[in-house]
Amino acid sequence: MSLMRSLNRALTATTGLQVRRAARPSAAPARPPVYHEPSAEDRLLRRPVFVISSIRSGSTLLRMMLDTHSRLRAPHELHISRLEVGYGSSVSEYAMQNLGLERGDLEHLLWDRVLHRELVRSGKEFIVEKTPGNVFCHERIRDSWPDARFLLLLRHPESVARSWHESDPVKRPYEQAVADVLRHVEAVDRARGTLGEACTVRYEDITADPDRELRRLCAYLGVEFEPGMADYGAKSDPDLKRGLGDWRASIRTGTVQPGRALPAPDEVHPSLRPYCASWGYS
Repeated sequence: MSLMRSLNRALTATTGLQVRRAARPSAAPARPPVYHEPSAEDRLLRRPVFVISSIRSGSTLLRMMLDTHSRLRAPHELHISRLEVGYGSSVSEYAMQNLGLERGDLEHLLWDRVLHRELVRSGKEFIVEKTPGNVFCHERIRDSWPDARFLLLLRHPESVARSWHESDPVKRPYEQAVADVLRHVEAVDRARGTLGEACTVRYEDITADPDRELRRLCAYLGVEFEPGMADYGAKSDPDLKRGLGDWRASIRTGTVQPGRALPAPDEVHPSLRPYCASWGYS
């Protein structure tokens, strides 16, 4: 007699319950959620801002400076695109569909509510969301908030790969770091082609002249530049946590640190060279 059958006999005798094998996961890829264009009453947020970038591109530095502004709330990475909605039963799914709400619509309502809650708690006017994973769903973000604004943050791809490798060299050998970064860089490049309305800023320009770049970004966002934004203040452990953005010593200083020297052309990994060229890094 199999172990499963023995368990079932014992459970049935005592509780009336039975153990069933879990269904094997389907080999077919999950279908993307269906959603509709939102109406005005579907959104609490107005004109949210999303930073589109690769990992290790300076998005934490950018958000720290923007968060000093009296009208901008730029919290740590929120990873809202990973928040998903599931139906508890077929009846709840049927009920939502009769309201005109598919699963994607419900997820967008959840995303909007989470961001709006954080904005209200801050007492500010506009929220800035900087999770690097946004780059993989920027089109859905734009569909969810048609009035969203986008900051496209670029950094030399080889510098990104080296920074990613150096953040955990044992876990991420250089070649693995390049492979990880290439996936993000490819996504950023796609975003460059689809987010024509985005304001592009380079990490190297931010570190070279932060006030100049912050003035330009403020003008794009329709807010007045406020002196001192580059001096965002020294931070402690509770303010910067691994997994929610950069947490290392340089970001804790409270001031913009000099960027690393750009790599020479022959120091760039071959897989990253096409993007260095198309992004203007000769």
